[in-house]
Amino acid sequence: MNKASNLMQEIVSLCKRRGFIFPSSEIYNGFRSCYDFGSLGVELKNNIKQAWWKNIVQNRQDVVGLDASILMSPKVWEASGHLTAGFADELVECKSCHKRFKLDELKENKCPECKGELTKPRKFNLMMKTFVGPVEDKAATTYLRAETCQGIYINFLNVLNSMRMKIPFGIAQIGKSFRNEITPGNFIFRLREFEQMEMQWFCHPPASKTTRNRRETKRETDAKNWEPDDWFNYWKEERMKWYLDFGIKKENLRAVEIPEKDRAHYAKRQIDIEYKFPFGWKEVEGIHDRGDWDLSNHSKYSKKDLSYFNEADKEKYIPHIIETSVGVDRSLFAFLCEAYEEVKGGRTKTTKAVKESEMVLRLDKRLTPIKASIFPLVKNKPEIVKKAKQIFDLLKPNFMCQYDEAGSIGRRYRRADEIGVPFAITIDFDTLKQDDVTIRDRDTMKQERIKIENLVETLKQKLNSE
Repeated sequence: MNKASNLMQEIVSLCKRRGFIFPSSEIYNGFRSCYDFGSLGVELKNNIKQAWWKNIVQNRQDVVGLDASILMSPKVWEASGHLTAGFADELVECKSCHKRFKLDELKENKCPECKGELTKPRKFNLMMKTFVGPVEDKAATTYLRAETCQGIYINFLNVLNSMRMKIPFGIAQIGKSFRNEITPGNFIFRLREFEQMEMQWFCHPPASKTTRNRRETKRETDAKNWEPDDWFNYWKEERMKWYLDFGIKKENLRAVEIPEKDRAHYAKRQIDIEYKFPFGWKEVEGIHDRGDWDLSNHSKYSKKDLSYFNEADKEKYIPHIIETSVGVDRSLFAFLCEAYEEVKGGRTKTTKAVKESEMVLRLDKRLTPIKASIFPLVKNKPEIVKKAKQIFDLLKPNFMCQYDEAGSIGRRYRRADEIGVPFAITIDFDTLKQDDVTIRDRDTMKQERIKIENLVETLKQKLNSE
């Protein structure tokens, strides 16, 4: 087994064993390419979404949020092009083992599993169909959304008017999407049910020559006069910074310009932000210049005017859209891969001997599911256990905490390191005398004594010190 495959297995094993991610419907032998996020996984996922929302919405004045319905009128998907060949993959099937594959992922015209003969390609639409109401007929047909952005486009006027927005501005949304993938796999990388964090940025279209000349002198000082290409480059840099800020190493992240023949049908320009997973470079986020394709089509199909009137230039136009689309599950997977470290020779001593190796999950402190573990030094001293539980009660309104009194203190440190807990707090005999505790840092392994009365504020400072 090669190193990459071994790493992949170790991460999958850790996720199952420690409560990050479970196979869906496991007691019924699982349900392919669907996963359940356990107690730690849901915390990590929520922290990633909160970090994205804070960066994209909370810290800005020009982006607002939305939570659109998963079920929408089928006409939405007609207008978006999802019910045409634009959202279909070419599917082939092996005549021997009957497994199915996407044509563009095959390296040769043979089954990658058994080397059998393949059928001719046929189109396969990725939309998941369902029915609304008691009768399953054509009139009741609708679809689970294949992307969250269409809910933003059909609410463009609602947000524009209710929030009194002026272009350029953005609308952000986090939510579930569904695609009937032919070849899902690589753990949570390609799923049939997945979550997206998307922001659609509405801006001026490329200016006419006259308007461009008038704007050109202002472009350097006033971003309101930027054109789609300016905003595309801006958002590409902003999104790259976000991953780096949360611990992804520069050498494991890249932006790949997609050539015209390989772009999505709506994209005038497309960049994929890729992470170097154990199975190779793969996309975690897409930046797209969608032009006015979406709003123009929805305007045409709905017979509603989705144009914007620019008071300053007395222009009326369909805004152009720059999209940033992040896979929540993929980014979570990337953060796990980046944080996972196996320390040869071990870091802590058990009661008998130093282990051959120990696992440490070096997640960014802002993302880690549990912020602090509380350990009574021994569990057979009621006064120490009582004090430890008092400190747990003191901290838990402010942080996600974990109380652990099982096994030796060394084993408890190891368990905390394995799930990425940045700070371990030990209550010992000196605590009873001095009213202080020992805080041990996951990354430096340094320990310091802190007064209990200062503990909440000290942890806040440490957790916000990134």
